[in-house]
Amino acid sequence: MGLFKSSQGNQADNIGREDSQNYAPPPGPPPSHRPSNEEYHAPRPSLPPGHNYDLPPPGPPPSHKVDPPPYHNWTVIPDTALLPPPPSLGHEASPTGNASLSDADRAHDWCRTYPLIRPHQPAAVHLDSVKNGNLELVRPSEFQGGLSKAGLGCWRGSTVPGGRDACLLSSLPCYFALADSPLATGMKKIIYFEVKVLSYGRGRGGDASSLALGWCALPYPTWRMPGWERGSLAVHGDDGRKYVNDTWGGKDFTSAIQAGQTVGLGMVFSIPDTPPDYASSPAQTPSINVDVFFTRNGIKESGWSLHEELDAQIDLGVDGLDGQFDLYAAVGVFGSIEFEVNFNKTRWLWQPSLS
Repeated sequence: MGLFKSSQGNQADNIGREDSQNYAPPPGPPPSHRPSNEEYHAPRPSLPPGHNYDLPPPGPPPSHKVDPPPYHNWTVIPDTALLPPPPSLGHEASPTGNASLSDADRAHDWCRTYPLIRPHQPAAVHLDSVKNGNLELVRPSEFQGGLSKAGLGCWRGSTVPGGRDACLLSSLPCYFALADSPLATGMKKIIYFEVKVLSYGRGRGGDASSLALGWCALPYPTWRMPGWERGSLAVHGDDGRKYVNDTWGGKDFTSAIQAGQTVGLGMVFSIPDTPPDYASSPAQTPSINVDVFFTRNGIKESGWSLHEELDAQIDLGVDGLDGQFDLYAAVGVFGSIEFEVNFNKTRWLWQPSLS
């Protein structure tokens, strides 16, 4: 059997020979091949009917402006008198007297614990007392010195050398929010009082003694000068700066208050000339205009709008001072000083009729 091939083997050999004779590769290069000297053209996209692909689109390119904007003459300087005044610059500390950090921290905690008191409708007897200037000056526990009545609505005080900070307050509000608001009466309301500095001694350490006059909503930490904590504003006599809810160094305002001078501080509450913009937030549009003015020896010297532009980094707002709370007269003292406070308008050097 080893001498003969099978018939099946002979058939396979014949098929292989037929394949090599009948099948050949297709002519030309494969579909993916193109000669190196032939330039490639991407297929054209399908075009809308009637569109000539070889012509540019009508009109200028999208970035082209037919009419350029008018030239702005940057050399023309606007009239700055038409612009609102810039906000006063605040200071981080006073150049004269500064309280301790522990006193400040204690006051901040105290104010967080005791919020401002909502106003109440005053009795007729209280309204008459304020109208006639028949007010008392309340001595706080921090006050070191003497205080006596020198006439109707007139109080005379003196402090000891090195006396610590103390804030004396009027016995009644000079502004009753529910009775005096222009929104309730339709008329403006002016509150005012005067202080005469009789003499200065020496203060704490190397600081000169001084006095501050201001306005406060209650309750107020009486070991702090007015203007330093929420719900208060004041002008300080040692540096001449104004303080509005300002626990830092105040803002430049006037010159220092000298011995022998009589100074006064007033507030004017009135209805805005233009109605409020209801599209803006209440914080941006005050419902009552509040202006503060300062007098020296009977002459109105300077003032500011309570709602002036504020410094967002330093200013703490005007909470308690915008006519929504009762306001008390405040006299702050430190060091050795003799002074006289007048709530009785017949004793004032400045008179509202002269303003």
